[in-house]
Amino acid sequence: MGGLTANEDEGGRRVYARLRAGERAAERFLAAADGEGRRDEGHGVARVFRAGVRGAVLAAVSLGVSCLLFCLVLVSLCLIPLGVGLITTPPLLAVIREYALGCRTRALEWGGVRIGVAYRPLPPLKPGLAGEAGLCLALLRDPATWRDIGWLFVDCTAGLVLAVLAPAALLYPVWGVVLAAGGWRVFEHSPEWYLFIPVDSQATALLALALGVVIALTARWSAPAFVRAYFRLTRAVLAPSREQEMAARINRLTATREDAVDTSAAELRRIERDLHDGAQARLVAVGMDLGLIESLVERDPAKAKELLGKARQSSAEALGELRDLVRGIHPPVLAERGLVDAVRALALRLPVETEVVAEVRGRAEAPVEAAAYFATSELLANAVKHSGADRVWVDLGYREGRLRISVGDNGEGGASAAKGTGLAGIERRLGTFDGVLAVTSPPGGPTLATVELPCVLS
Repeated sequence: MGGLTANEDEGGRRVYARLRAGERAAERFLAAADGEGRRDEGHGVARVFRAGVRGAVLAAVSLGVSCLLFCLVLVSLCLIPLGVGLITTPPLLAVIREYALGCRTRALEWGGVRIGVAYRPLPPLKPGLAGEAGLCLALLRDPATWRDIGWLFVDCTAGLVLAVLAPAALLYPVWGVVLAAGGWRVFEHSPEWYLFIPVDSQATALLALALGVVIALTARWSAPAFVRAYFRLTRAVLAPSREQEMAARINRLTATREDAVDTSAAELRRIERDLHDGAQARLVAVGMDLGLIESLVERDPAKAKELLGKARQSSAEALGELRDLVRGIHPPVLAERGLVDAVRALALRLPVETEVVAEVRGRAEAPVEAAAYFATSELLANAVKHSGADRVWVDLGYREGRLRISVGDNGEGGASAAKGTGLAGIERRLGTFDGVLAVTSPPGGPTLATVELPCVLS
């Protein structure tokens, strides 16, 4: 095979970007899925029917999507020795990872089952065929890839059976009613088996009806139990070991720590540059003016008075620049009155209509508050500069040990970390505190960016 064309190379970059986006989505899922999740709430008929519908959906997805993806990935792996598989396998594995992450989300929301994520970090993408081959081999060396592929097979076999049992617990008793109502006559010469009962007469049909009533009565717990069993089977196959999950978490924390160190160094350089170019230069000018005033105060009082006014103005400007610099390091209103009032002060300075709704009782630790404040400040700046919105809203809340800040606007949408609007930088800084950033911004808007930070309020 020769070198890749420009379009193929661009396709490789898109696949790589999709895989990286999947990594960030997995990190957000891990951060948001602490604990075992919630069990299905509700009682009685609604809960049973909800379980039946969910089982039917899971069965349809298992039969259609899991089976298709498993067959496609097997074909793609077989084509690797021919070279074609090196190009087709990475995008297919990216789709499988997204599909597996969706199953993890359903497991947490529908069954209260948390399934961990532990994908290895992707290596830098090299250009050309070498990059395609390197990406493919890196994915195949990741044990999580083979867990995903194994899960596809289990999902479209044993998983399909468990998922089907949930709606069957609701529908099978109906078949017993049909048989008892005279449907047994169709099978008078060839018995129809209703579980273990051969139905070929009215008496056996009534036995089938009695068994159907028992199944219907037990469906109250059996249908939700089948759904949970499906997700527990998924966890048994898809979840990494405790050691692998901890190793992935350590790698993430190491990367975010390095980002934090780089960010701190850049911030120190910015402060030094602002001091040198701004307040320091003005203070030097004030000193020179005072020296000149000292020499003129007796022989030219009018000129000395004029220079005094200029020196006073320069000192006031230097003081203003120092205040702006301090506000950029740690706003006084944040230290004195907390995050909510600091965000409200930010909103008052924006040139567009901004609404702030807050339900945060107490204060987080100072570093967490600072991270949340500057993330909110950058999101608001993005909304004003890039969205074209005329209305912005901010919602602050705290629930279950997590501080959540949502910033929305009615602008044109299309925001993404790849466009250089600072979203990737916000993600990296939040990662230092195990925080996450989720952005929903379809073309045409609206845009909603949500920051979540684990913390304890005092």
